[in-house]
Amino acid sequence: MTPELTFTTTRTDISVPAGEREQILANPGFGAYFTDHMVTATWTKGQGWHGGEVRPFGPLQISPAAAVLHYAQEVFEGMKAYRHADGSVWTFRPDRNAARMARSCERLALPVLSEEDFVAGIRALVEIDQSWVPAYGTGETSLYLRPFMFASEAFLGVRPANEVTFSVIASPAGSYFPGGLKPITLWISQDYARAGSGGTGAAKCGGNYASSLAGQLEGIAQGCDQAVFLDSSTQTYIEELGGMNLFFVTKDGRLRTPALTGSILEGVTRDSILEIAPDLGLKPEESRIGIDEWKDGVASGEITEVFACGTAAVITPVGELRWDGGSAPSTAGAEGGEITRTIRQALLDIQYGVAEDTRGWMTRLA
Repeated sequence: MTPELTFTTTRTDISVPAGEREQILANPGFGAYFTDHMVTATWTKGQGWHGGEVRPFGPLQISPAAAVLHYAQEVFEGMKAYRHADGSVWTFRPDRNAARMARSCERLALPVLSEEDFVAGIRALVEIDQSWVPAYGTGETSLYLRPFMFASEAFLGVRPANEVTFSVIASPAGSYFPGGLKPITLWISQDYARAGSGGTGAAKCGGNYASSLAGQLEGIAQGCDQAVFLDSSTQTYIEELGGMNLFFVTKDGRLRTPALTGSILEGVTRDSILEIAPDLGLKPEESRIGIDEWKDGVASGEITEVFACGTAAVITPVGELRWDGGSAPSTAGAEGGEITRTIRQALLDIQYGVAEDTRGWMTRLA
């Protein structure tokens, strides 16, 4: 289908000089620098989506009474653009990000942006700022893309906003593990829940991330990297980390992950891993997994590897699990188990155009 939104272009007069940009791309970190332009569009009740524009990156002007500041009506997505060997720029499964944003919008009572308009907005930004996509062969570098939507209407009242802003910004991203894979240590959060039944856990909205921070800080205080959250009703079933899904490899060749219950975010990387698992001789399994299964499975050898997954790191090996009064040892070694590394490399090879894209997951942007 043809996009309904069209994007006019206003080029910046103060783009980052080429030399400075190259210095940034040599060591961009994550989320610290931004490209020269941004995309915006507006939705209003009665008129729908309109006013698509590529414009200079800069502050958004909103009223102090904007509904998002008071009622948190907003959603976002996270994805990457990858440079291939021939210089072209591609992104991974944007249809899945668009579909997830649509589901998030429905849950947060925001207008849905079509897949065609979603991809058109991303493409418009990448086309004008493609010089910000790191060169092929510079490690696991990419251009991180952040589409987001928020209630911009100035109105103090609890109802869906009559004016909404959509935007896309981009930030060059370096290798998540520049010194090689490093297993993370996790803390079981028993005092905090990331989301609850009937809430917004399955939507990608800022409130879910804000609610995970206290548990994360608790984990850091215990010498851990992140926290793993359990179901809010019984505090016995594994859900996810603050921003990543979890997987467990068993000695009989199963690849297990917590089933989607409505309070777990359906990750694009998660979905992709489940799809490619049979190609690697693994049996994917979605089910409720008790935290005691993790503890006992590592101790008995039933669980041979644990890893987390998400857009930023692709796959992160999980090492030691700690909780108040105990710990379970790491199965990850120094750089993660063999299956963890194999799955991770299989995804990276597709994303960077090294392996054939037999499933049609990649979309060319520039």
